[in-house]
Amino acid sequence: MRSCHDDIKRVQNVIKDGYKIAIDIDLSKFFDRIKHDVVLHLLGKHIRDKRFLQLIGRYLRAGGQEGNSISPSMIGAPQGGSLSPLLSNIFLDVLDKELENRGHQFVRYCDDFIILVKSQRAGERVMGSISRFLENRLKLQINERKAKLFNPTIANF
Repeated sequence: MRSCHDDIKRVQNVIKDGYKIAIDIDLSKFFDRIKHDVVLHLLGKHIRDKRFLQLIGRYLRAGGQEGNSISPSMIGAPQGGSLSPLLSNIFLDVLDKELENRGHQFVRYCDDFIILVKSQRAGERVMGSISRFLENRLKLQINERKAKLFNPTIANF
């Protein structure tokens, strides 16, 4: 029940509260690297219908066409499909809960997110620890070239 406009207002308010550093972590090829077993395990916590879970598993493994043949996929989720936003939200709900438990101010929209902190030092520390969390717990890779700390202004949002 949130829109991107609500998220922008939230970031503006957090900046007004003295959060001077934004951590922008880019997930490298997020949809290409979703581990099927991890996402199905997470879905299984919310969905009890085994047939429905099997259907989602078949959707994930359906693969794509290469030339004249169809090759199943062993990893990743179809990007731009009708389930993509839902799968990313369920998969990254683990990240949301971790950030909430740590008391961080953050906004996430699908696989894009920023974390707001009050100092450069805190930003460096949080970027390192969240990167390790994403790599170890969710088996996601960070795009080191795009991940950055920056000084947000209300005008940026």
